[in-house]
Amino acid sequence: MSQSTLAFSSVAAPRHRWKVLAAGVAANAAFSVAFSGIPMTAVLMRSGYQLDNATLGLVLGLMGLGIAVSELPWGLLTDRWGDRPVLLTGLGATALALVAMALWAAPTAQHIPALGWLAGGLLLVGLLGGSVNGASGRAVMTWFADGERGLAMSIRQTAVPLGGAIGALVLPFLALHWGFAALYGVLAALCAASALLCLAWVHEPPSANRAPAAPAAAGARAGPLRDPRVWRIVAGIGILCAPQFAVLSFGTVFLHDFGHAGLAAITATMVAVQAGAMVMRVWSGRWTDRHRNRPAYLRACAVLSVLLFAGLGAVAWSGGENVAGSWPLRALLVGLLAACGICVSAWHGVAYTELATLAGAARAGTALGMANTSVFAVCFITPFSIPHLLAFQGWPLVWCAASACALVALPLLVPKAALPGSQAKVSNAALRRST
Repeated sequence: MSQSTLAFSSVAAPRHRWKVLAAGVAANAAFSVAFSGIPMTAVLMRSGYQLDNATLGLVLGLMGLGIAVSELPWGLLTDRWGDRPVLLTGLGATALALVAMALWAAPTAQHIPALGWLAGGLLLVGLLGGSVNGASGRAVMTWFADGERGLAMSIRQTAVPLGGAIGALVLPFLALHWGFAALYGVLAALCAASALLCLAWVHEPPSANRAPAAPAAAGARAGPLRDPRVWRIVAGIGILCAPQFAVLSFGTVFLHDFGHAGLAAITATMVAVQAGAMVMRVWSGRWTDRHRNRPAYLRACAVLSVLLFAGLGAVAWSGGENVAGSWPLRALLVGLLAACGICVSAWHGVAYTELATLAGAARAGTALGMANTSVFAVCFITPFSIPHLLAFQGWPLVWCAASACALVALPLLVPKAALPGSQAKVSNAALRRST
């Protein structure tokens, strides 16, 4: 290789990390439009497929179940094969599964497909799409140094609310005017386009430009699967996602059935949730990189989530039948739901960075696969459980249960040992500013 080529490579490779990050964001966003956006069509899906609330909750949870089952195997494969093969395989296969759903699992005025087609299709999309999370996270860990990883991982995590915002804005419109076949076809095209971007930009960094890994603890060196601290954070991440999935999966149903909101108001609220989550994830990644206070920030988010969801439950309980005739009460419910959704979605990039740093860059795929298995197991359980809570005590119980989940997650996600002295002071200051 010529001297000029070597000089170009040494300059281009560090810059290339932003292309790798962009490809990872595109891959996550494309899949997020599906798994976060399809629940935004819950009201239309309920009528189009003629489902009751319990069946709707089961169907919406199946994609999360598929992701949960596949995340850890995909993470292990990522650490063994590398980011690029896993991303290309997963995104390409997901696009094909969505094309199959457009052909055989979309309802029309003349025909409603059997429930098994819808359920099996969403489960398959989850199984295949689970590849993008761990693979793109490992790429970030290998290309970015420790001082940039919080920002980079948080930018990558903005892909989830970005995809959700696109889904909330576009998918209900597609389903209403062109049907679910068009919806699944657009999702397939997005996955195929992101696969082409990964083909062009994602590869392993040259050894001379590989980001130095943070020192891993002894337990992490033995492997994330054997490290109890990794498992504790994994459990905390999963449990704290339950309130988030409650908003994402049944927030539209809550606003429609309980809040008497129209489609435009519902769409605007869910887009606001996703846009706010995007802004907060980028800000939190940069802020915690500068102040090195990830545990304090996670604590502030968890405590504030407890308070906000408890407040939403209290307002739903006190409002009762008065919601239909009181626009200030409806506005308060919309505002509280949006605040809950933003707060409980703001911490992901910081938590994933903390987890991947503990595991080490070489094992980041496995660790992130463990976390996403936990997250999407909860993604299945949450919409499956909500109809039963609704039948028992209504929406106040749903939101109080979400508050309780955030409370349970707090000591798992942020053990006291992670908040000595100054860290605890920073956490309390952050919480005061947030409230």
